[in-house]
Amino acid sequence: MNKTEKNTNWEVQKGRLLKKIAYLTDNDLLFAQDKKKEIFDVLQKRLGKSKEEIQKIINGV
Repeated sequence: MNKTEKNTNWEVQKGRLLKKIAYLTDNDLLFAQDKKKEIFDVLQKRLGKSKEEIQKIINGV
């Protein structure tokens, strides 16, 4: 998977997350593609969930 495909995939997932969890903002989901840990940290704080729960949410969208 090249960088463009990864970015497109993230944009799709991000859109789905924003629809599923209405109080998330675009700013909550801004991060460098290669810094996955950052997004998990932001989502953990915003949602009050564990890393495993966040992974399940992301995989489910």
